[in-house]
Amino acid sequence: MKVNLQAVNFNVDKKLVDFIQEKLDKLEKYYDKIVSAEVFLKLENTSDKENKTVEIKVIVPGDDFIVKKTAKSFEEAVDLSVDSLERSIVRRKEKLRAN
Repeated sequence: MKVNLQAVNFNVDKKLVDFIQEKLDKLEKYYDKIVSAEVFLKLENTSDKENKTVEIKVIVPGDDFIVKKTAKSFEEAVDLSVDSLERSIVRRKEKLRAN
């Protein structure tokens, strides 16, 4: 799957890019018609420990799934986002099957 990654106000290291790619690739086993994914990484300017926001937009024919999560680390936020996307994709696939 093609993944577009955009980091706001910081540089992403290769390890994080690989981690995100690996997590998003797992979504394809639930739904094989995924076109691409756009990932936005942001560092929020707050005093909270949970200041890393990940927004993922998964594009499938006829629909887009958008999830935004904030956590202490980007890895944790990506995990939460992918879990949420996984549930949404499975729900959509079940709806399509029911029709």
